[in-house]
Amino acid sequence: MSAVKELEKVAIYYANEAIKFDRQGARARAITMYQKAIDALLKIVNLYPSYELNKIYLQRIELYRRRIRQLQEERGFVGGYEEEGGALSSKSITEGVKERYSFDDLVLEEKPSVKWEDVAGLEEAKQAIREAIVYPTQRPDLFPLGWPRGILLFGPPGCGKTLLAAAVASEIKAHFYSVDAASIMSKWLGEAEKNVARLFKIAREKARRGEPVIIFIDELDSLLGVYSSEVGGEVRVRNQFLKEMDGLLDKSAKWFIYVIGATNKPWALDWAFIRRFQRRIFVPLPDFQTRLAMFKMYTRHLKLADDVDLEKLAEMTEGFTGSDIRDICQSAQLCVVRELFESGKALDKSAQPRPITMEDFMNVIKKRKPSVTPEMVRAYIIWNEKFRAS
Repeated sequence: MSAVKELEKVAIYYANEAIKFDRQGARARAITMYQKAIDALLKIVNLYPSYELNKIYLQRIELYRRRIRQLQEERGFVGGYEEEGGALSSKSITEGVKERYSFDDLVLEEKPSVKWEDVAGLEEAKQAIREAIVYPTQRPDLFPLGWPRGILLFGPPGCGKTLLAAAVASEIKAHFYSVDAASIMSKWLGEAEKNVARLFKIAREKARRGEPVIIFIDELDSLLGVYSSEVGGEVRVRNQFLKEMDGLLDKSAKWFIYVIGATNKPWALDWAFIRRFQRRIFVPLPDFQTRLAMFKMYTRHLKLADDVDLEKLAEMTEGFTGSDIRDICQSAQLCVVRELFESGKALDKSAQPRPITMEDFMNVIKKRKPSVTPEMVRAYIIWNEKFRAS
């Protein structure tokens, strides 16, 4: 199931829970659930700006926000939490914060089903990751000096960093913990330091049983970036993470715990943390062969007309990211589906959209620009020349 579908499921679940608590008069819980639904929908809108349902999701976000404001303004409700006997209930405040920002919300354990063949191209990056993670896990006796525990994947957004992390986790049958760094560093989260320690404690417990663990941290710059001013809590979280990383780098420890960090802003990272990621791997824009492989992969379940030339499409999309190419294929499919609905035949289950033509793809591409500019690409290349370690 695609990431957008998973986020939609999460949003629907929290929205239903919010409505249930709202009807029961449990205002604090309703607000918490409405906010979680908003967070999931915002992720869809931000990560997939061309998604066809975004207009509807933005309307729902505004609807949920209005309901939150209404609940907060109701009598007996102050600052988002219910009162007991005219005073704020510290219990309801604590429960509300814990419910919204629980460890399970911030750290998602998955069993990825992504295979290497699901990641089009990126052969250099794949090989570097195999050498850093797969080989030591399979034959630790061949690495008397130890092996890298920290791997940094950097490059433009939408080029496959998350897929690479998931694929290697699947390859070595690892426990895969996906961490939202931006949420961990939220100023509203007072438990961040404890959550970081808890995450690594769980990883060590599994590793001691001989089970490989991959901790994947997306938007790493949110956690380990350089900032002109920080509050004490943020400093403590960074120091905790530094302490945990140093513990992993102990060459006498033969456990299989790997931290894979992904960032679109490698230049924002603090040098103290950069050097703890011994392998720093550039994940670039897809080249021609990779773009061609992506078009083949994303259209394999679509009905294409005979005039569709995937090689020409790959040539025309130089400078586009993998995410851009997926969106192009998705938009072309949407064109023929829209036609079917507008014809009034869609309610007939036997009716099917016509095949997608080359003209459909051309019309989509004419209306789109790459999500990454040449200036951004040059910035990645310069940083790679300075700090590459693959």
